[in-house]
Amino acid sequence: MKRRQLRSGYTTGACAAASAKAAAQLLIKKLNSPSNCPNPKSPASIKMITITLPDGEKASFKINNTSLIANESEIIAAASTIKFAGDDPDVTNGAEIIAEIAIKLNAYMHPKPTPALSSQMSRPAINITGGKGVGIVTKPGLSVAIGFPAINPVPQKMIKDAITEAFKEDGYLSPNLSELTVNISVTNGEQLALKTLNSRLGIIGGISILGTTGIVKPLSSEAWTATISTSMDVAIATGCTDVVLSAGRASEKAHLKKYHFAEESYVMMGDYLEYSLLEAKRHGFKKVHLCAQWAKMLKIAMSTPHTHVRYGAIDIKKAVKFLNQVGIILPEEMEFNTAREIFEIINSTFQNPISVFKEVCYCAQKYAEVITDELSVICYLVSYEGEIILSI
Repeated sequence: MKRRQLRSGYTTGACAAASAKAAAQLLIKKLNSPSNCPNPKSPASIKMITITLPDGEKASFKINNTSLIANESEIIAAASTIKFAGDDPDVTNGAEIIAEIAIKLNAYMHPKPTPALSSQMSRPAINITGGKGVGIVTKPGLSVAIGFPAINPVPQKMIKDAITEAFKEDGYLSPNLSELTVNISVTNGEQLALKTLNSRLGIIGGISILGTTGIVKPLSSEAWTATISTSMDVAIATGCTDVVLSAGRASEKAHLKKYHFAEESYVMMGDYLEYSLLEAKRHGFKKVHLCAQWAKMLKIAMSTPHTHVRYGAIDIKKAVKFLNQVGIILPEEMEFNTAREIFEIINSTFQNPISVFKEVCYCAQKYAEVITDELSVICYLVSYEGEIILSI
């Protein structure tokens, strides 16, 4: 059976830019209306919008909702898109990303532009703020300063470029309209943020507006490795000298429960062992603490840079052969289906199982220290019940 090709999607930054351009178009249509003053009838709603991505490619977005409020003193234009992440398991998939632009009218009333003056059309300076559902940065080490909304630099540029596109395409002249502010918000962003690592990174009260290309590639390593690097940036910026790399949430919790390191020092490496170790070296940490349960630790000991099953499930026969080579002799008559079965046999039949587990952790440690170029690595084996069995 032919495997279906996975669909790509768009980042929160791209969605914010599309919403902002749609809001800008609504605003410009109102300002360019013949009466040049508030009109009870709103301009026609916008159904689709096209923006330019950072690589120069065009992308079209369906506009979910628009609104326009006009009175004697101001115009407020808003538009939203629904994020589509393709086939990527993104917690923000389906989130509503809203952009709202407001201007005061008393300073901007002017005659309708004439063709002779079209070359003088104003391109206002654009300020970006974060509204409800967008997190605020509270820790150093991120690409956004403390106290500012978590809208990364590339999405900020995309938003500004999209609004500028709207002014170029629709045309608007005003020597007085020198700047405008666009506010980005996310419906239920506070709840979505609880499913992310934002709080550990110091992003409080909502999600981040992210994206370097505008495109979400399904099951891509880019998002995960970017989080690893960013987490280490925050750890260094907050004074952590050691980093704790964990293969999963259970391993991380086990270490935190026993050793109580600073929250910022914990980095979820997931499958990306080699990448994480190299990043730890690049960041200049003094020591690496490597936490994993038996199956992952065994794969590391067998010199496996990636530990997830998608890079190949652990070969049980090779695992048994490896254990035999390091002096851990398993019963010849036994056939194993999983690494956990091996763990259970060692734990229940060996006179001193801890010495066996230590040997595996020692091999994992030596392999990790080859990658880190002798940067000290401490390995912690975590039980399937979530407790530290041993460290070496």
